[in-house]
Amino acid sequence: MPFAPIRPHRPRLAAAAVTAALAAAALSAAPASADGDELAQVHARLETPAVFDDDAGGNANADDPAIWNHPSDHGGDLVITTLKQAGLAVYDASGHQIQRLAAPQPPRDGDEPGRFNNVDLVYGFRLGDRKVDLAVVSDRGRDTVRTYAIDPRAALRHTAPLTDVTDAAAPFVFSSSLDQVNDQETAYGIASWKDSHGTSYAALSRRHTPRVGIVRLEATAAGKITYRHVRDVDLPSSFALPGGGTWTPCEDPGRGPQVEGMVADEEHGVLYAAQEDVGIWRIPLDGGTPRLVDKVKDFGVPATYNPETEECEVSGPDPGAGGTHITPDAEGLTIYRKDDGEGYLLASSQGDNTFVVYDREDNEYLGHFRVAPGTGADGSEECDGAMVTSARVGDFKNGLLVVHDGFNAPDETGPDGEVRTNTNFKFVDWKSVADPLDLDITPGAWDPRD
Repeated sequence: MPFAPIRPHRPRLAAAAVTAALAAAALSAAPASADGDELAQVHARLETPAVFDDDAGGNANADDPAIWNHPSDHGGDLVITTLKQAGLAVYDASGHQIQRLAAPQPPRDGDEPGRFNNVDLVYGFRLGDRKVDLAVVSDRGRDTVRTYAIDPRAALRHTAPLTDVTDAAAPFVFSSSLDQVNDQETAYGIASWKDSHGTSYAALSRRHTPRVGIVRLEATAAGKITYRHVRDVDLPSSFALPGGGTWTPCEDPGRGPQVEGMVADEEHGVLYAAQEDVGIWRIPLDGGTPRLVDKVKDFGVPATYNPETEECEVSGPDPGAGGTHITPDAEGLTIYRKDDGEGYLLASSQGDNTFVVYDREDNEYLGHFRVAPGTGADGSEECDGAMVTSARVGDFKNGLLVVHDGFNAPDETGPDGEVRTNTNFKFVDWKSVADPLDLDITPGAWDPRD
């Protein structure tokens, strides 16, 4: 199956990129990992229509999904996804698009337009005299949190279930002015949760920095939603090595190691954050000290940015401080929730097109898998965002995993003869993941509204 050309991306280790490419090519021939355990090959049951990041495609570039459960009828279950500059796309549980919502236009000539990066859900938010479910979105282009109320009746009819309820006066998440927004060190990843009092929060990472900001969602008297800054968490940019000395991940000049993929586990009081070139952090929601629970394989490898090649080139020996499971970037995080706080944490190991599974409680490594090409859909490559649920979704009675595919196949060419940037989302039956990895299948044991 042909692969699309590699899109421009921020620099990563040139040597690691070669290793990752060889590893990805080898997956179909030898389903085993570097640490010897078997790599499960699973297949998507279906996929969403292709979207294209060009003028003809409306500059749509798929990134992150969120799975919403209807309160009474699985025929109304939804998958809400970000398409970056093209806004949001809403799909039913069969992968059919039922709504498209545009990102905001730039407020002034020369300003950046809206660009929707990640999406998460809030159930039962008090908005005036009613409770509503919300899709919350990080608008990377405008540095805001946008919020959309979900109408269960419209979801059942498959007619435009999302309505924008963002307060027009909502503040910037990180920036202090419109001009600073245009520098694009803006809201990037997002994860939401409710505390024991029912108050809703969102964590937002800041692009090109190791900062994570916490905001509290609030309703206005006009029936809209805004937010208030609570605190920031600044993750490290450099790290002590076991043999002495320090290591700083190689980035573009003036940039730090950023976070994108995040997921909140309110039952255990933690936020998981994937620092792309570093690993997975476990951050206490009460303000405690973050702890690095797994590292990328390249952790500690010294490298220097070469402005001529725009790559980070290895400049010294590997000190052996890295992990064994994640090939950078560490990306999308999601939790398979069982009752009593049990379940699994899943992470996208973007560099080798695999997903890593950890125990939700102690973060012990349990196995890994690849969403490989199958008869119903091609596989997932360079996955940014993912979401899994143990609840039934439509006809997915065993639970559902939705993953982004950064290189959807087959290739399509534009009028200029060039291959178009082609992305979408794959829908994977949880049973196909659980069976080869000996994981649990617990439909009905967890309800997102409890």
